[in-house]
Amino acid sequence: MTISERIFELIKKRGMTQKEFSRRTGIAESSISDWKRKKTNPVSEKILIICEVLGVTPYELLEGTEGDGKRSNPSEVILIEKNSEYGRAAQDFLALDKGLQGRILGYLKALSEMEKM
Repeated sequence: MTISERIFELIKKRGMTQKEFSRRTGIAESSISDWKRKKTNPVSEKILIICEVLGVTPYELLEGTEGDGKRSNPSEVILIEKNSEYGRAAQDFLALDKGLQGRILGYLKALSEMEKM
């Protein structure tokens, strides 16, 4: 199965339309149609956002496997949808000056330590 075939299978499983998939990924509907019509695959720069929107790992999308192997290092990247509550919080945090960011990180650390007690 090709990458684009897996994408369309996952879109269908998620009950999503191609229009909604386009809106959530920021990929033009015409590009998505080309994947189906011309049997092409998305460009590599779009794979991570596609995985985020479809709720799969790159391993699942690219190889069709679960990707539970123990040989790779854990990911050090977290993808957050920009318009989600967490995405907006991250944007607000990044817009603050460094001093305020440091204070917020201090609060988070203190809250985390309190929770462990």
